Amino acid sequence: MEDAGIRKQNWDVKETELFLEILKELDMKKCLDGRKVRNHKLFKVAHRRMTAAGYRRSVDQLKFRWKLLKSAFYKCRRAPGSPAPIKIQGWWRYERSMAAIMESRHPLVSAGANSDRNDEATEDSDGEAALLPWPQPRMDSPARNLDLIIKMDPEVDRQLRVGFIGAGNMALGLTKGILCGNVLPGNVIVSAPSSRNLGHFQELGVLVTHSNTEVVCGSDVVFVAVKPHLVPPVLSEISQHVTERHIIVSVAAGVTLSTIEEILPENSVAVRMMPNLPCLVQEGALLFARGSRAKQEDGALLRSLLHHCGLVEEGPEAWIDIHTGLSGSGVALVYLFAEALAEGAVKMGMPSPLAHSIASQTILGAGKLLRESGKHPAQLRSEVCTPGGTTIYALHTMERGGVRATTMSAVEAATERARELGQKLAAERRK
Repeated sequence: MEDAGIRKQNWDVKETELFLEILKELDMKKCLDGRKVRNHKLFKVAHRRMTAAGYRRSVDQLKFRWKLLKSAFYKCRRAPGSPAPIKIQGWWRYERSMAAIMESRHPLVSAGANSDRNDEATEDSDGEAALLPWPQPRMDSPARNLDLIIKMDPEVDRQLRVGFIGAGNMALGLTKGILCGNVLPGNVIVSAPSSRNLGHFQELGVLVTHSNTEVVCGSDVVFVAVKPHLVPPVLSEISQHVTERHIIVSVAAGVTLSTIEEILPENSVAVRMMPNLPCLVQEGALLFARGSRAKQEDGALLRSLLHHCGLVEEGPEAWIDIHTGLSGSGVALVYLFAEALAEGAVKMGMPSPLAHSIASQTILGAGKLLRESGKHPAQLRSEVCTPGGTTIYALHTMERGGVRATTMSAVEAATERARELGQKLAAERRK
């Protein structure tokens, strides 16, 4: 567990403070002596809450962080006058919280983790351990609100009722991801006008119906997963059944939050989200924007619900159309490239099945290395190239074909098309 991959990760102040608050709360819940060894199950619960707050850590990384904090605590207790442990910069910020955990013999009382010492300048990283950049949560992230994180407990997710209007690939991918969490299959319901696709959902154990009204009345979170031109009539149909307790999530390209909120009753909670096809294998990229009446906890609930689907991020609505071009349509660009890559090998004499298998694995491996290394694509590309080698010749050929400019133009065209769809729907509503 103490390998370099676990040690060399940034931990900022707020992330560490949240981690300690979660451990304290779990100790109180279980009435644990703070010095007792924490088992894997406890760290898995902490991992779920950290993920819901927007921090992406593995269970092993949480364990290693706790080990460092505990070692620092014992070192300071053995030698009170010694310098702060170098592996935990800004240690004095956490000392009181650690004392509240380690010295408790009864249910713990929350203690603030603050100090007169100013460690802002030194707490950007863990010194020698800070090499890889980690994505940080938004500034308005609910990470500082422990009550909100506790709300994302498995017990809460287990009771959540989720509905889908539409039974296409997007709905299926999201359903699979949700069921990988703690939501029970019996608490998920899907509607579609025909039974053509409902069999895939029945195989997952979820409920199916032909009534959109039944979905809304039996759900807390409702995903509207239909074609863009069908969103207004569907929202009009279910509008009278939508209450303030519902979260309505549209996953249709181009349909703006203003259009959604205009159709739904006043004070309705609306979210606009764009997933992509790899949600089917829980490797999607999802971006959502909250409507004017959606709160931070609604966004946190959505993150908790969907984090098994892949990467889940929040941003301003203006980014949703861009995300549509980048990731929604972008997967088709990757498939086109994979096809061309394999056909190039076929041209040179490799059997087609083998060429396509190798092409798909090449893209999978390259994507995983890009995501996990934290390096810029240009840096990884340069690491493959050797002077006078095969790769630089291949890249030169692609550059002569304008692959970079063409790809950028393709993302731009898809983005503009998503905007056009939104403007068209808005114009039709005004008629």
